[in-house]
Amino acid sequence: MIKLLLIDVDGTLTDGKLAFVESSEGILESKSFHIHDGLGIVAWLKMGREVAIISGRESKSVAKRASELGITRVFMGVGDKSNIARNIISGLGLTKEEVACIGDDLNDLGMFRECGLRFAPSNANSYIKQKADIILEKAGGEGAVRGMIDFIVSRNEDESREFLSFYE
Repeated sequence: MIKLLLIDVDGTLTDGKLAFVESSEGILESKSFHIHDGLGIVAWLKMGREVAIISGRESKSVAKRASELGITRVFMGVGDKSNIARNIISGLGLTKEEVACIGDDLNDLGMFRECGLRFAPSNANSYIKQKADIILEKAGGEGAVRGMIDFIVSRNEDESREFLSFYE
């Protein structure tokens, strides 16, 4: 049973595009998040499961979105995603087989090595797709994270019922 999701941000929770906006405070960065991903993450957390964000970039937008969703494990500006993933997994007393992750590019390979089930959005880097167990129908920023969650809970009828029960 999967108990922890490790999620990259740019290219998975977002479409990977960065928008820079000028303001009186300087140059601001903008990201867009898909509402379906958020709803899936909230239901996953309500099931008593864990989520951690591991991103190579620092972003106030990511911190804000994670806070809205109730994600407390947020690691940004990470160069070595495998080390962070390993620390989270061991800190929670989990095995590799209890962890799934989603990533879209080469900097996610370290995270992939630490997880038992690896997902890639449809628009991920081709090498990452080769390393993924599941290539999702949705692209990053278009519901790929929700697709991962739906896939995981659909494998077990009890989990599927529990997941849906929050919204019926």
